[in-house]
Amino acid sequence: MRKKSKAIITCAITGSIHTPSMSPYLPVTPDEIATQAVDAAKAGASILHLHARNPETGKPEASPDVYNAFLPRIKQACDAIINITTGGGQGMSIDDRIAAAEKFSPEMTSLNMGTMNFGLFPMLNRYSDFKHEWERQHLEFSKDFIFRNTFGDIEKILERLGKGHGVRFEFECYDVGHLYTLAHFLDRKLVTPPLFVQTIFGILGGIGPDPQNVMVMRETAERLFGDQYHWSVLAAGRFQLPFCTMAATMGANVRVGLEDNLYIGKGKLAESNAALVAKIKHILEELSIDVANAEEARAMLGTKGADKVGF
Repeated sequence: MRKKSKAIITCAITGSIHTPSMSPYLPVTPDEIATQAVDAAKAGASILHLHARNPETGKPEASPDVYNAFLPRIKQACDAIINITTGGGQGMSIDDRIAAAEKFSPEMTSLNMGTMNFGLFPMLNRYSDFKHEWERQHLEFSKDFIFRNTFGDIEKILERLGKGHGVRFEFECYDVGHLYTLAHFLDRKLVTPPLFVQTIFGILGGIGPDPQNVMVMRETAERLFGDQYHWSVLAAGRFQLPFCTMAATMGANVRVGLEDNLYIGKGKLAESNAALVAKIKHILEELSIDVANAEEARAMLGTKGADKVGF
């Protein structure tokens, strides 16, 4: 892992996992997404990881038109690196998933490093009433949902976004094998260091939320990438803040946000993304870990700069 003096905080604003009935604070409309993103940047996030939602129903949305309703506003109001998802949501094709990134040419996008099961259906045990019918279907469908990210899909995204738009990637690794897949593309020189490696814990279908697994992923990444990568950690639900804290003491960057976790404490919903960012920033500072601002994050990750995006 590259020697660094500061930690990058990524904030994942809304995602495609949680549904509106789960929290009144989950941003859904373009105005809500923009407001929460800007506030998260002001609270200390230097990267904003963005999905879009249907403004009426809150269902995950791929349309560039919906992204266009909030991307320019975020860029104008803060200097954070804008990272557009290529993971999308259930039922979206690869072309759907990368349409917004191709149109707007952001500094960063996510890139998932393997096909996997992605089980959300256990949440049906926690929620009985839903505002929208799609929410229950969304959770139930995940029993048979295959989150597709084949070698061909990954090559297509690297070609069309990396080579085509100079995008840097948040390489999302949900299991040990995903790290080896990334190493395969590094060996083929289809990805360029420094790699931003996001290791993910606690999604049903990926590596589990056991503290020992943080060390497994870190040690594997160290063997495969050496000084060619920056390590970041996110964990689902109640594991978010403990895992980020533990990993930060080992030199990791961190990701928080309502995409991954709705709670700021036991039984207490987070009222905003900014609240989660402020909490992890406070924890980092208490550990004497300095937080990188957006320009420092750009220098660390080698992004093309906010002046070269298409929005």
